[in-house]
Amino acid sequence: MIALIQRVSWASVTVNQKVIGEIDQGLLVFLAVQPDDTHAKAKRLSERVAGYRVFNDENGKMNLNVSQINGEILVVSQFTLAADTNSGMRPSFTSAAKPEFSNDLYLYFCQQLRERGFGVPTGEFAADMKVQLLNDGPVTFTLSI
Repeated sequence: MIALIQRVSWASVTVNQKVIGEIDQGLLVFLAVQPDDTHAKAKRLSERVAGYRVFNDENGKMNLNVSQINGEILVVSQFTLAADTNSGMRPSFTSAAKPEFSNDLYLYFCQQLRERGFGVPTGEFAADMKVQLLNDGPVTFTLSI
């Protein structure tokens, strides 16, 4: 399971010209599921995302997590993060999980964040989405389990 997290001042996701999820300051999480992922891995990754210290404290050091700044989390499924790009001029997606399996773990990941007290707006699984954001920093990390 792979999460690309971006510290944002704001972010939104649109499907068919309708905004379906948006946040102010917080984390935009792009999530990819791989065939060997499990509910336990999804839970652990949600803990890492919620606790990852990427926000500045009073001294300008990245010591605060999203909860400590009263931030929000927007989660968008993105199977392309699981692409194999090691050779050729076209990515291979054989390392991405099948859609039904991926959707189950995607929803479970989001539910785990909700149980930690976040509202967690989301994109629409397998839809053609338009994502807008203002990356703060820029600060972007890849977390994987």
